[in-house]
Amino acid sequence: MSADTLSAFVDNAERHHATVHRVEPDAVAGTVAELVDPPAVGVELPWEFDLPESVATDPTPAELDAANTGVTAAGLGIADYGSLVLESDAAGSEAISLFPERHVAVLRAADVVPGMREAFGTLGDRLRAGAGAVLATGPSATADMGELVIGAHGPRAVDVVLVDDGGERADTLAADGGGGDE
Repeated sequence: MSADTLSAFVDNAERHHATVHRVEPDAVAGTVAELVDPPAVGVELPWEFDLPESVATDPTPAELDAANTGVTAAGLGIADYGSLVLESDAAGSEAISLFPERHVAVLRAADVVPGMREAFGTLGDRLRAGAGAVLATGPSATADMGELVIGAHGPRAVDVVLVDDGGERADTLAADGGGGDE
């Protein structure tokens, strides 16, 4: 992953009101722990990174409804827009990323691509086969009624934990139902 692509991702994500936290792999759990506003729900990450104990995985509908923070993996980051690709999976990542007031997305630096062409090149076969994905750019926002309103249809705050792990791009985050092979 080029430094220019990562820099563009960070700049564009922050321009769209997301906060990016660049961390080493051993700091993932601690950074997530600092970012969550309890109660927090999440899904197990498909890599070697652990979630803090304060994040309930496999939440019930009531726990999801009560959660202030949702923690998920992001399959890709798109540098041109600062967007996250959040693939639908059996673990409920999509709902966990959209319902709570705060979304904390863990993204590996190796999974940041320059633009949409590369993102669709990576996701195309899965999308054509019926898989679903959300492209999220910062907190939910709408200007339907005049002034810009943040958090109208999703999270009011988005934090991206960008992990500089030196890994190869996975291309398989949701291909096996939510976890990669790494």
